[in-house]
Amino acid sequence: MALSLFAHPFSSYCQKVLTALYENGTPFTLRLLAPDQRETGAEFARAWPIQRMPLLRDGAASVMESTVIIEYLDVNHPGPVRFIPADASLALQVRFLDRVFDNYVMTPLQQIVFNALRTEESRDPHGVGEARRLLDRSYRWLETHLGGRIWAAGDNFSLADCAAAPSLFYADWAHPIADEFDTLKAYRARLLKRPSFARAVDEARPYRHLFPLGAPDRD
Repeated sequence: MALSLFAHPFSSYCQKVLTALYENGTPFTLRLLAPDQRETGAEFARAWPIQRMPLLRDGAASVMESTVIIEYLDVNHPGPVRFIPADASLALQVRFLDRVFDNYVMTPLQQIVFNALRTEESRDPHGVGEARRLLDRSYRWLETHLGGRIWAAGDNFSLADCAAAPSLFYADWAHPIADEFDTLKAYRARLLKRPSFARAVDEARPYRHLFPLGAPDRD
């Protein structure tokens, strides 16, 4: 049975899964989650009451959370690109880096973005400051970690890079990566040139007006 992905193209965590699907040319149907797609939204809510996208439907099975979805694809719908290495030690490194990008880049980025969506009186400048400081620390660590590497965990594209692509893409919009981090900036540029992620970015272009901080005229 064909796969269905409940998602929105502009969502970072949806782009993470879309990148994995496009990497291997895995056939799927996009079930767009948008205000005017009420039936799809209701079906999504029934399948996952937490209502955090994306959600992958594979027959009767529902798979939630972007990292788990990509691992599920690796096990149940494998392709030429394996997102979790067979080597156990390298697999641990890939999973660690996936957590780094999700927790220490994506999470503070979302703090900044969600704060911009609030009314003026309910904004949290202290929390935004903490988020920006965490991003600075993450950028600095990644600059060192990525030295001499093509992809996050070495020579092969993996789950870690699926996580890195949207997190660094949007983080640089909200809290620009400083010029001193030239290795990190070059890695972000490689991700943007990767056909799978480039496709996800292109499909999201019509929604850039939704970025509350204002999408920059680049990328």
